[in-house]
Amino acid sequence: MKRILSKDLLAHYIAKHNIENIFDKEILEYAQLHFYEKQEYILEAESNLEYYYLLVDGKIKISYLFENGKSMLLKFYKDFNTIGDLELLKNTPILCNIDSIEDTYLIAIPSDILRKKYFDNLKFLHHLIASLSEKLYATINNSSYNFVYPLINRLSSYLVEHITEKSYVVLKPSFIEIAQFLGTTYRHLNRTFKELESKSIIKCENKIIHILDEDRLRELSKNLYIKSL
Repeated sequence: MKRILSKDLLAHYIAKHNIENIFDKEILEYAQLHFYEKQEYILEAESNLEYYYLLVDGKIKISYLFENGKSMLLKFYKDFNTIGDLELLKNTPILCNIDSIEDTYLIAIPSDILRKKYFDNLKFLHHLIASLSEKLYATINNSSYNFVYPLINRLSSYLVEHITEKSYVVLKPSFIEIAQFLGTTYRHLNRTFKELESKSIIKCENKIIHILDEDRLRELSKNLYIKSL
């Protein structure tokens, strides 16, 4: 991790993401800009939350670590988001491992400062409630959908969510990342892509997926995923 000392860049991200709607200027005086290189650890499960983070640029991966050493991918975030809501409120150790997937910029505010000086601020509390509610909804939605529907429905839903106006999808994440997100293996994902191709619903050209029959793809999708990849 590198701390970026540029006040102009910090101010740019604060303005870009309307962060003054979350924090008053008094608290933003404590804000720092942290930079993490691709594939660098940001937070490690069971450690203490030193900073409350706001993702302002880049992409991160969130994984839950089990006692047997295995981990389960929960989310990818690439848009503005916050890290550490629950740990900040409950003052508990970090629940998940968080890694940077791309070069990533985070605004960091010391968690101790927020607990001591800002827990009675209604604007910030409303933000925490909204953030936690959205994350809970997304987790329940994706987890239940992965449990109930076969992969062909889940993959169709993922593709529908990412269709452009030109009727194709450019897969920016790796196939392994997509497989983890959909709760399957790389091989099963590859077979399901081929099944959709055999039905003349899509055509794959490397990481560009051409949508040949959008109506049938939407019929298979059943529901829509949250945009997390």
